[in-house]
Amino acid sequence: MERRPGVPRLLREINDRAALELLLETGPMTRGQIGDLTGLSKVTASQTLARLEERGLVEVVGTQAGGRGPNAALYSVIPSSAYVAGLEVGPELISAAVADIHGRTVSEVTVEPGADDDPVPVVHDAIVKACRGAKLSLSKLRGIVIGTPGVVDPRSGDVRFSFDLPGWHEGIHEALAGDLRRKVTIENDVNLAAIAERHDGAAKGLDDFVLLWASRGLGLAVMLGGRLHRGRSGSAGEIGYLPVPGVPLPEDIRTAPGRLPSLAGGLQSLVSAEAVTELARGYGFAAGSATECVKVAVAAGAEGEPLLDEIAHRLALGVAAVCVILDPGLVVLAGEVGHAGGEALTSRVEEAVARICPVRPQVVTTAVKDGNPVRRGAVLAALEEAREELLAG
Repeated sequence: MERRPGVPRLLREINDRAALELLLETGPMTRGQIGDLTGLSKVTASQTLARLEERGLVEVVGTQAGGRGPNAALYSVIPSSAYVAGLEVGPELISAAVADIHGRTVSEVTVEPGADDDPVPVVHDAIVKACRGAKLSLSKLRGIVIGTPGVVDPRSGDVRFSFDLPGWHEGIHEALAGDLRRKVTIENDVNLAAIAERHDGAAKGLDDFVLLWASRGLGLAVMLGGRLHRGRSGSAGEIGYLPVPGVPLPEDIRTAPGRLPSLAGGLQSLVSAEAVTELARGYGFAAGSATECVKVAVAAGAEGEPLLDEIAHRLALGVAAVCVILDPGLVVLAGEVGHAGGEALTSRVEEAVARICPVRPQVVTTAVKDGNPVRRGAVLAALEEAREELLAG
């Protein structure tokens, strides 16, 4: 008979991965529970847990009362077995958080970019400060994900262009990885918000939905089959360019290298923060920002309904265009304006879509509890990378 000395080792690796993955997904479990859910015998489950303990990956965290016998030990993945960093980068602030392997935030900081156009030292400073707050060295991080506005090239990992972040250009991705001496992932901020929504929010557990981000600008994330759809060039979801009736088309969007394309025209010109603020003034709501205008309109009751109706009608133009192509079933309205409008706005968007579109999706407000859904999505994306590395062990 042919000998295959590698098989026992392969089986051990498979068993270790199965047990570790189960503990990461489910939380503390007894040896018997792990055996039942993985199909391992009591002896094999014990051997598997012993190996994971020896590797410094799991530990006993308590006991669970059983039947007539002694209480069973509860095993859990050691929180410090891996750490990750998630960042949201904006034109005025950079927010960074460090989380343990369970996704619990252990440190968070906010820094101002200042006058430095080079994002590398600014990002480095934010991550180092967050690590310092967690009493960790930067070398302990197993995943770093950065959320930015703009289009991210799925091939190079670079930001192709961003109106708010002109310093983020080709070569920054490689420069960040070289500076931090580890893998770095840059992702569109709205895509990360959708990851947080699927994990913690209104789309929890759903494989198909879209997230419409209404804030300073307008963005869309598309989740299909449980995976983000980024498009060939990473431009899927750039809904601000959508041509809509009665609005000039965007012009000169393909510009020379180093210049940013114009955002004048298209759906963006109807529902940007500036457009909403201007619209609100016409209805007698002169607040300091688009978010405040929407909040005041919601609080005003019947007096604010005409403004909310008009904002909903404008947003519905974009939602309807997406729904007749994708038919996602669920549309999550997020971003500062979307969050401020709440159910008063989402119900109006749903009704407005039904009037102009044969597809009637459910439209709901974001339900992510974390005050920074982009950063939360970045942490979750980094955790996926770190856990895969840990499981590959």
